[in-house]
Amino acid sequence: MSTGSYDADAYRREPARIHAVYLPGGKMNFDKNEPQSVREARLAVERAEARSARKAASLDLQGAHIGAVIVAGALVLLGWYGKLMILGIVGGVFLLWFSAALAWAYADEDHGRHALQRAYSITFGWGNGL
Repeated sequence: MSTGSYDADAYRREPARIHAVYLPGGKMNFDKNEPQSVREARLAVERAEARSARKAASLDLQGAHIGAVIVAGALVLLGWYGKLMILGIVGGVFLLWFSAALAWAYADEDHGRHALQRAYSITFGWGNGL
């Protein structure tokens, strides 16, 4: 790891070496002499590893189920008391939120059931905080 000094000979010997220092809080301090192509290649590998780990991990949907039940209950109550305008707005917001989350999952190259579960978890996962 480089701490700011640049050793050109060491870079020629090890071109794939990571030139970054991890600081407290998870922030990275890049070596200012690190070539852009090396940085882009390293970041692409890190993104691919994070994506594969995210796809392999099972989702905890218990909190999402709680959030969905609360939203469904609120929508039923709004419909019961004749607040159809508010019902449409609240239902539309959650539909838009779910659609955006599903589009994000598909853009992240996640497809099928896992993409639906991720979108469901993103939309209603706030139920974990209750």
